[in-house]
Formats: sequence, structure tokens, C-alpha cells
Amino acid sequence: MLPFPLDVTDADDVTALALRVEEEFGVLDVLVNNAAINYDTARRAVSVDLDEVRRTLETNLFGAWRTTQAFLPLLRRSRHPRLVNVSSESGSLEHMSGGTPAYGVSKAALNALTRKLADELLGDRILVNAVCPGWIATDMGGPGGGPVGQGAAGIVWAATLPDSGPTGGFFREGEPVAW
Repeated sequence: MLPFPLDVTDADDVTALALRVEEEFGVLDVLVNNAAINYDTARRAVSVDLDEVRRTLETNLFGAWRTTQAFLPLLRRSRHPRLVNVSSESGSLEHMSGGTPAYGVSKAALNALTRKLADELLGDRILVNAVCPGWIATDMGGPGGGPVGQGAAGIVWAATLPDSGPTGGFFREGEPVAW
């Protein structure tokens, strides 16, 4: 695994990275869409600035969508391709309540995209799942959350599923989460 900087809101940046990965490796086994911004707990849907929502969607939904489209040709070359969208229980319609409108709606939309992609990519053998890492002590999660390794474990689980593993699901720590 090698880290590369990427601005998922910049189509040219995403395309350039996809070309770089193609030139250096020719294939991609796992794509983890992990970019997210704006855990807007102080906002309410009835009054949130829609420009703020639009910026959040640009990263949390369209960034993942754009990156997926750019890297699909490389995933299709893999013998065991996996696509993991890092989501949140904030995007679960069953558990959704008021508050955190931009973030929650963006993650619900990412969950919907996960289901669409899983269905459309089934014939390509690409397993596509959404994973909620839980409250993790990151820059966005803040202090008090669990260790990063704990959050990463579910993502690694989805990235290393056997070919017979689930696709089109929403998971936390390897267990299904209600949509």
C-alpha cells in the first residue's frame, strides 16, 4: 500500500491519479473511498445553508462517485476487486433523526450509491460494500472516539472479503447495519 495525495473534488486530480496508478501498477485490487468532511452537528435541516450542503455532497458523495468511475477500469483488471465506501450510521435511514443534515444526507446518498454500484458491478465480480467505522478519534471524530485501528478493522474486513463474500451491504465491525 502506497499513499498518494488526492483531492476528490478535483476531476483532473482524480484522473491524474488513476493514470499514475495505471502506469505504475496496471491494476487496482481495492478502492477505499474514505474522504469525508463536515460533521455538522450544530446545524438543522430547516435552516442549514444549502451551499454548505452542496460542498459536503461534493466531497462525501460526488468525490467517491468520481473516484470510483476513474478507477473502475483498473478494478476490472483485478482477480479479486473490492470497493469499500466508508459511510456512517448517520446515513442509516432507520436510525436517522434531526441534526447533522449535510453529513447525514451525504452518507445516506453514499449508501444508495453503494447499492447501485453493487448491482451494476456484480457481473464484473467487484464486491461493493459500505462500512461504518464507528466514532473514531480522528481529526473529524475528535477526542473520545475509539482508536483508528478499531475503525480500520471493518474497512480491512470489507477489503479482504472472499469472492463469495457479501456485496451491496452496509456493515460495522463485519456485522450488518440497517439501511
